[in-house]
Amino acid sequence: MLQNRQKYSELIKLKADKFGFQSCGISKAEFLEEDAKNLEKWLKNNYHGEMQYMENYFDKRLNPTLLVEGSKSVISLSYNYFPEEKIETLDNFKISKYAYREDYHEIIKSILKDLVKELQEEIGDFEFRIFVDSAPVLERAWARKSGIGWVGKNANLITKQNGSFYFLAEIICDLDLMEDHETTDHCGTCKKCIDACPTDAIISDKIIDGSKCISYATIELKNEIPAHFKDKMEDWMFGCDICQDVCPWNRFSLPNKQEKFQPNSYLKDFRKNDWQEINQELFSEIFRKSPVKRTKFAGLERNIKFLSED
Repeated sequence: MLQNRQKYSELIKLKADKFGFQSCGISKAEFLEEDAKNLEKWLKNNYHGEMQYMENYFDKRLNPTLLVEGSKSVISLSYNYFPEEKIETLDNFKISKYAYREDYHEIIKSILKDLVKELQEEIGDFEFRIFVDSAPVLERAWARKSGIGWVGKNANLITKQNGSFYFLAEIICDLDLMEDHETTDHCGTCKKCIDACPTDAIISDKIIDGSKCISYATIELKNEIPAHFKDKMEDWMFGCDICQDVCPWNRFSLPNKQEKFQPNSYLKDFRKNDWQEINQELFSEIFRKSPVKRTKFAGLERNIKFLSED
């Protein structure tokens, strides 16, 4: 049994590497006791703003056995999205690097399905579910437990080797696997992310007031952007990378090799005047397969108007 646990765990990590994942770690599928207290406190402080969905499925967020019956292991994976080519920011509105092109949800989910198919061909059938930021799963908590990285002061998962520009995904399954161990925190006394946040969204070490975050204002918020964001958005029209851009560990970020994450020609060529004249038809063409679709044309138009009034 021990031999199989080790064999299967090693096989999973080999397959993860083969399919282009940056890191892979394994943790035991069990209730996240420490994270339960933190999540409850975060919700009580209303740091989730209008993201009411964060209040739903509280137990499922903390207990993977409620998502996959009989689950024994959580396999955490990271997938690099750091771009080779940066979009010009001079006389331009900014967009988070993760949204430069196609929606990561579908791309990574498809890769994971192929990975699991190969695993089942070698191991045999097992029960599993794939998660890519689309269900009540505390991704960073599982990635931290599996040793992929540590949670930084900006609440992003950070690694010494690759920084923090990567997506997280999970396979929750009923395979009994060898657990990895948590890594140590290497933020030290650095406060660059806290000092750089123009809206003071980073309340303290690892605690974010989501309702003050530029990403929240430009993506999650469905109503008008509050006045306290005025003159603090720094031209971000979708998302925000400030706390990651200033993180010293991101000097080790290497460009991703995924063709579907490279910026399209519109994003490379457009400047403020072009964005200010965008219409529904052009929005649909530019962001046809993009995460930006989430904010819809009305949301992006609202963001651009708000920024243009600064």
